[in-house]
Amino acid sequence: MQATRQWNRGSANSWCWRASVSNGSSRLATQTQRFHLPRRRSPLICGDEARRGRRGGRGEPIGELMGSPGDPPHIALGAGAFDITPSNHKDSKTAAEFRGEYRFGDMFWLVSPFVGVQGTSDGAFYGYGGFGVDVNFSPNLVLTPNVAAGYFAPGSGTRLGYALEFRSGAELAWRFADTSRLGVAVHHISNAGLGKHNPGEQEILLMYSFPFR
Repeated sequence: MQATRQWNRGSANSWCWRASVSNGSSRLATQTQRFHLPRRRSPLICGDEARRGRRGGRGEPIGELMGSPGDPPHIALGAGAFDITPSNHKDSKTAAEFRGEYRFGDMFWLVSPFVGVQGTSDGAFYGYGGFGVDVNFSPNLVLTPNVAAGYFAPGSGTRLGYALEFRSGAELAWRFADTSRLGVAVHHISNAGLGKHNPGEQEILLMYSFPFR
């Protein structure tokens, strides 16, 4: 004679056991506990979805930590101050600064190249090219570290010691539903020791960028 019994407890835990009876004796055959854990979608988007830049109903990026693959190219305009911490050299002084950039959008995986020009009220000119990477703290708050290199002419203001100058810094911006951004950019420019004279300079600007379709 053989008897079999099964028992299920709840939807989350399932206990199953089987008893076998043979010649007046019983034996526990199996006892198993199963857990059904809820599935969670990863907050990061990878592969084709990341390259397509999947977006929410208001055009906001969803779950992208690095890069903004769904954003179109942008025109960026800015105004602020050049050489906000002038050195002891007699030709170093703070001046008004104006900037314009064309930002291509994410072209090489997470990397967004750009080209731009900036000038100062002292007649300085800087033409440059570089690249940046978006770090998304939220669908709206974006930090963009970036680097660039280009030709610098000092005008009557701060002399940076060499024609080839390198720029490094970051922009912290608020991204709106139409992908336009408003933020603050802080940068340092120097010749990296290529010239005998390398005072460097720090600058801060208010930046606004809008999609160029």
